[in-house]
Amino acid sequence: MLNADLAHLADEVRRVEQAADWIHLDVMDNQFVPNLTFGLPVVESLMRSTSLPADCHLMIADPDRWAPAYAEAGAGSVTFHVEAADNATRLCREIRAAGARASVALKPGTDISVIEELLPELDMILIMTVEPGFGGQSFMADMLPKVQRARALADRTGTDIWVQVDGGIDLTSIGRCAEAGADVFVAGSAVYRADDPARMVDELRTVAQGACAHP
Repeated sequence: MLNADLAHLADEVRRVEQAADWIHLDVMDNQFVPNLTFGLPVVESLMRSTSLPADCHLMIADPDRWAPAYAEAGAGSVTFHVEAADNATRLCREIRAAGARASVALKPGTDISVIEELLPELDMILIMTVEPGFGGQSFMADMLPKVQRARALADRTGTDIWVQVDGGIDLTSIGRCAEAGADVFVAGSAVYRADDPARMVDELRTVAQGACAHP
């Protein structure tokens, strides 16, 4: 939703409601990243206006304090940055206890090895394919080996851990991410800059499914 019209969030969600599987909400605090978007009150209000489950990506400096509240507000998935968390294991457990999937995000410069011990607590791994903070950036192809590594780690657990990519995802990059092992894709500008956002969601899904080499 970062690339949608933030003055009309509920209406913008409705434009993709019949096509998208989730709605991805970027929460930024102008501390962890140099941008400010919206917070818990906006997410709570939006949840009352849509049937889509929310995937809340918290780009904030104090996720240990705030992340569980997003799960309590009705988010289906809550993602925090491993670089910002004080106690990632406890935080994952609190998110799950509040009824949401627990997800961890890694900046491009953060090595995937830092989350290996956290895997039993996770439902999703988010590999950032741009530097977090702003929409519309170019896809970082050098993150694809990291996506492959995330998929290998997830599969090794024998549990259903999703691998998500976020940043520069469009009709050109989504297939490459699917081939690398991603199975959840965040597309912002590609969708909301299209003449028909819902149709673009369908086109992106078709490309990803065609390229996907895993279940």
